[in-house]
Amino acid sequence: FESLEFYSLLKNFERPNIVKDDIVLDEVEDFTNLKLDEEVSIYVELDQENYHKGKVLGIGISDKNHNYFMKEEHFESLDIILKDKTIYTYNAKALDIVFRKYGLVLPSVNYDLMIAAYLLKGFTKDDIAFLMHPENINVLFYEDAKKDGFTDRERLKKDVALKSRFIFDTRDTYVNQLKLENMFSLFQEIEMPLTRVLADMEYFGVKVDSEILDEIKDEALVKLEGISKKIYELAGIEFNIASPKQLGEVLFGRLGLAVGKKTQKGYKTDAATLQKLVGKHPIVDLILEYRNYSKIVSTYTVSLENAKFSDGKIHTIFKQTLTRTGRLSSVEPNLQNIPIRGEEGRRVRRAFLPTNDLFLSVDYSQIELRILAHISGSKELIEAFRNDADIHTKVAADIYGVDESQVTKLMRSTAKAVIFGIVYGISGFGLGENLNISSKQAQEFINKYYELYPGVKRYMDNIIKEAYENGSVRTLFNRKRTIEELNNRNYMIRSSGERIALNTPIQGTSADIIKKAMVMVFEEFKKHHIKSKMVLQIHDELVIDTIKEEEEEVKNLVKDVMENVIKLDVPLKVGIAEGKDLYEAK
Repeated sequence: FESLEFYSLLKNFERPNIVKDDIVLDEVEDFTNLKLDEEVSIYVELDQENYHKGKVLGIGISDKNHNYFMKEEHFESLDIILKDKTIYTYNAKALDIVFRKYGLVLPSVNYDLMIAAYLLKGFTKDDIAFLMHPENINVLFYEDAKKDGFTDRERLKKDVALKSRFIFDTRDTYVNQLKLENMFSLFQEIEMPLTRVLADMEYFGVKVDSEILDEIKDEALVKLEGISKKIYELAGIEFNIASPKQLGEVLFGRLGLAVGKKTQKGYKTDAATLQKLVGKHPIVDLILEYRNYSKIVSTYTVSLENAKFSDGKIHTIFKQTLTRTGRLSSVEPNLQNIPIRGEEGRRVRRAFLPTNDLFLSVDYSQIELRILAHISGSKELIEAFRNDADIHTKVAADIYGVDESQVTKLMRSTAKAVIFGIVYGISGFGLGENLNISSKQAQEFINKYYELYPGVKRYMDNIIKEAYENGSVRTLFNRKRTIEELNNRNYMIRSSGERIALNTPIQGTSADIIKKAMVMVFEEFKKHHIKSKMVLQIHDELVIDTIKEEEEEVKNLVKDVMENVIKLDVPLKVGIAEGKDLYEAK
């Protein structure tokens, strides 16, 4: 239920209290002179998951033989008692941010249980309680405690101490398992140092201009009003355009457009369905336009404004343990999906401003295809990248059998769709849908590509075979992804498992490469006393909030790190853009 997000069904189960009666607490009033062992675990309980806003409820500290509970008012003693200790925790990034909020510097953290469990088990929860009791999935402590305003202090004390105890007691088991799975270097050299990098990025934040957001919102609302009137005129009735049920009835019932798929709740009116109806009736284009402006108001203006802190900045949370490929994701709010297309999207990006002087955006060029060339050993692809060819033009010329100078824009975009489609395990039918051509013609494109690039076809066949044999696949950095879907009796689910097997080594390696680059850039900035700050990671792109005097040094340093972070059979290349806002730096 938990993995399928059936949260309402989970509520039907009795929620066991994770507190064990036998947890012994050593009572301490003055923590200043507390003497701890060399190795110590710490767990901080907050009243909400957003640690940028959360209030400290209590701190659990454990060493080999003792468990302590520390009240929030003693927090400032922590940097004294943790000095020169080997520190274990759960969610080191959150702990780092909380320390910063109290004006403290978190000493180096040696071990993070959350990251260890993520690498080994694909575990993605932010709260340790789920990990401690997998057999009877426990709700977060504070969700129960909220009801009584956290008045049960004894339960809180034991709960928090038990969590720090659990971190300490299970550390060796997890570390040994990471070593057995050959993931300890990934854990120690990339994921652990990345917690400090991400904490620094989140804490610094990104400045957002409220006036620009307000202007965009007001103009979008005016546009929405005009579009709504036109839609009502064409429909011959006023209705709630945002309601899929009412919209389906208007499009397929009232206007009699080609009947879409009907579910129990009514006709499907998702983006893919509407795209197929473009050109069939003028109302369809207006509805797509309406949705675009609605999204600008709700997702890109109101939510961004609401996410701002008193310092005028947005402090997003980069989730390090959420995706199965190893990619970072951004929440509260998501700053990895700021729109780039359309005039309004561009204007939203203009609302993001540097705290320093300018933004530098450093973006990997076709990194996933370069990784494909390397891991497949395709001579043809490797040679094309070594010759610095435009890979999509090259493939288009090969597929269509023409000279590169004769490749049209349409031919190039078709080749691009074929290349990326193949990497993601697309079928002839799926590619045909994407390109608006017959599945037969699309399959011919795929077959031609396999014929021209046999190394890619060999890689695809071998990686799927390997995935069935091992039940998992790995990235170049040994990140392991278990693929349960391959054991399913359902053909469609097994097929999705095969697509995961194809893509994970590529997308996962790409994620590992940029994570390693971030760690190295952060270390180089420290070494060279650079004050410019990394503020965003948008998958293959790093955004640096740059001081003008450091611009050339930052450009050269980041480019050098990103292009040399790993040695592949093909060169890694980055592009650099700069600007006074996030749109210009793209």
